[in-house]
Amino acid sequence: MRDKTQTNSAAPGDRLVRAGAIVFFIGAVATLVTVAPLFLGTTPFPTYMFGLSMLMAVGFLMAGAGVLRSVAAGRRQARAGR
Repeated sequence: MRDKTQTNSAAPGDRLVRAGAIVFFIGAVATLVTVAPLFLGTTPFPTYMFGLSMLMAVGFLMAGAGVLRSVAAGRRQARAGR
């Protein structure tokens, strides 16, 4: 018997993982932009830019939550398949 899951269907945590990856990337770019003046010897950015760097951590947590949600859905599906 074949699995009934379509190859293009989204699992429960897929959107959260994708959104987390995007937020992580935005945070990584903000981190590079914030740290660059320190190496180039120019005027540093305002303090709120360092706060934008925290988006990297937020994106990582979002992606991790998506993975955990996907794992939980897989476990539920495995239990229901017994």
